[in-house]
Amino acid sequence: MKPKILIVDDEKPLRDTLARWFKAKYECLLAPDAAEAMKIVRENPDLALMISDVRMPGENGVELVRKAKAANPSMACILLTAYGTVDLAVEAMKDGADDFFQKPITDLEQFELRVAKAIKTASLEKEVASLKSRLNEKLENFTGKSPAMEKVYALIRKAAPTSANVLIEGPSGTGKELVARALHDLSTRARGPFIAVECAALSSTLLESELFGHEKWAFTDAKTQKIGRFEAADGGTIFLDEISEIDASTQVKLLRVLETKTFQRVGGTEDIKADIRIIAATNRDLRGYVEEGKFREDLYYRLNVIDIRLPALKDRPGDIALLVSRFLREFGEQNGGKVTGIDMKALKGCVGGDVFGALLADGMLTASVADLYDAMAAGVKMAAGVRTVYVNGNVYANGGANAVQEVAYCMATAVAYINAMIERGVDVEMMEDLYDRD
Repeated sequence: MKPKILIVDDEKPLRDTLARWFKAKYECLLAPDAAEAMKIVRENPDLALMISDVRMPGENGVELVRKAKAANPSMACILLTAYGTVDLAVEAMKDGADDFFQKPITDLEQFELRVAKAIKTASLEKEVASLKSRLNEKLENFTGKSPAMEKVYALIRKAAPTSANVLIEGPSGTGKELVARALHDLSTRARGPFIAVECAALSSTLLESELFGHEKWAFTDAKTQKIGRFEAADGGTIFLDEISEIDASTQVKLLRVLETKTFQRVGGTEDIKADIRIIAATNRDLRGYVEEGKFREDLYYRLNVIDIRLPALKDRPGDIALLVSRFLREFGEQNGGKVTGIDMKALKGCVGGDVFGALLADGMLTASVADLYDAMAAGVKMAAGVRTVYVNGNVYANGGANAVQEVAYCMATAVAYINAMIERGVDVEMMEDLYDRD
């Protein structure tokens, strides 16, 4: 479909001349004055460009540009100005005009280049604005305002629009796949597939077949041809989680994919092209693996074009309250809104101090965001049927004092559960019993 342009001029010969010149590349709409032009602008939100004379009967071109840009901010505007009105055109550029061209137009080829440039620039600006909007929407899926997380957001913003491979590093449960999906959704590959592979869950033989596919009878049980994950991810993104766990043979084949953009199915001889972006993740010290000879150095650098390091929960203590609030809201909605909040003053009073603060001060908070999520799920489940109400910082519940104690106890238990692995707080079996309680 041809881009639409609007030509506004009170001189019919000029309108018709421009329309004849541009009709091969553009769908041309014509207007003799500003009033008719604004009607066309409102009826055609997909207009790519408006060309308008500055001086016309009634409203002039400068005022028209202001109104047209207000109605369609992504539309480019070029003003035609005769000698003596250049200052007006320059002033109009401050109000949204993209360019101006002096009349009479003696070089239509040069004018056509300016038109094409204005349309391309406006299109790029629209794409950038759309990308920023999508980026803000995606970052709303993340919770945290700590400096460590702000650094992560900045890296996502920079990395997402590129085609560069990304290595995401961080402890288990810090949201590596969430970051990978955000990078894909905000890239030019967003309409393509996002394929996730858990490398640690498969043996070396199965992983090779899973990644590259296999031909019929490539091995005993291969009764049919299988399409691998790389082939399935064509035009999109493949996410290789726990990349540190792949064996030496698979590392060599993965390196070939990165270098040549091709691979072969197991048992096959045909080179298959792979138009993919690779995002890898690990909870190990992959650089240390390289130094120990467990991971190829050339593969490491091919994967680690952009490095995003996710902080452990202990490195972002200021985000804990935000995470608790978000998880509580989510689980509360799942439970019909029966649990509406946790009063930290009540928590301190019932368990003898600020549990979160104490754990952080002792350097004992070793859990991940995923652990906190699970703990909150258990806490909300235990508090089913209790509704808290806040009045001037005090907490009340429909079950009286005992209900308040139970809500506080649920939170204390949840926090303690985070440290169950280091034998602090209740044991895991007790938590499972409480979780199943009606």
